[in-house]
Amino acid sequence: MDKSRPLWRIFAHASSTTFVPRKSLQQQSRRITICTQCLRQQISQPSNISASLLRRTFPQRGRRYQSTNPADDPMFKSIVDNPPTLVRSGRRHNKWGLMVLAAIPVTAFFLGCWQVQRLGWKSDLIAKFEDRLVRDPLPLPPVINPDAVKDFDYRRIVTKGKWRHDKEMLIGPRLNDGEDGYLVITPLDRSSEFEGYPGNTTVLVCRGWIPKNKADPSTRPLSRLDGEVTVEGLLRQPWKKNSFTPDNKPAEGKWYFPDVYEMANHAGSQSIWVEETMRPDLIASYERADKGIPIGRAPEVNLRNNHTQYIFTWFSLSLATSIMLWMVIKKPSSGPGRRVRANTQW
Repeated sequence: MDKSRPLWRIFAHASSTTFVPRKSLQQQSRRITICTQCLRQQISQPSNISASLLRRTFPQRGRRYQSTNPADDPMFKSIVDNPPTLVRSGRRHNKWGLMVLAAIPVTAFFLGCWQVQRLGWKSDLIAKFEDRLVRDPLPLPPVINPDAVKDFDYRRIVTKGKWRHDKEMLIGPRLNDGEDGYLVITPLDRSSEFEGYPGNTTVLVCRGWIPKNKADPSTRPLSRLDGEVTVEGLLRQPWKKNSFTPDNKPAEGKWYFPDVYEMANHAGSQSIWVEETMRPDLIASYERADKGIPIGRAPEVNLRNNHTQYIFTWFSLSLATSIMLWMVIKKPSSGPGRRVRANTQW
């Protein structure tokens, strides 16, 4: 009897009806051995052995198999199972969309050309102001026509007079190197320089910036000296107010914007704006800020000239949108490749 093995479970013949106690069956099962060849012969006769006994004797050991091939998945669909649905190629585009897309590069090109003109205008303006700065200071006459100031904008001037500290105005808040503060505006009475002149010779002078903690006049006595002073500065045009700046409140002493005409009416002076200048010196600026003495502006042109960046932006936008327009209106390709790419069911 070849390749015999012990039978560890109860083996009862299908035709036997003899009752055997459970304990005795367990003792006999440890000593029973069965020939596998004889057992296979009995398997061919289902009437001699039960199916449950066969499953317990020869358990089926399942083999696990995992496939990485997508075709082995029963839910997989190929292009053969799902025929492509072709869309219509070469159809007409929306005319309104094409008009809008065509208008973008044209508009951007004209804006770029306009910025080229603006660049030339701003460069000439800065050159004109810088030419005025290098000239000697011009004595300020007793009366100045406000309409003629535009021809002398950024012109260096020199004048003498006495400060009217009782009419002093603070415009703010204003930032200087990240620090909050105010601009000090003091009328300059020049009647002593033009003795016997019957008209009003007072002008508004922007003396410079002071820190916020020096807004109280009692904290900066060195900036409120009496006597005649000599002022050298720049003659400037009145500022233009934007829509985001709040209105001034002269009755409450709150000034947010240098409205020259309103401030001149409040102080009783001419509508002339002079910005006092000083030599740029960092140490001197720190000392002035500690003492509460206004820090004057540097005698230089501070106009921004960013038109070169705008030119690059507009012309780049015009070129990019022109390429997009050409890609949209160009003739579409034909052939099988075009039809396969047009498949909407992939």
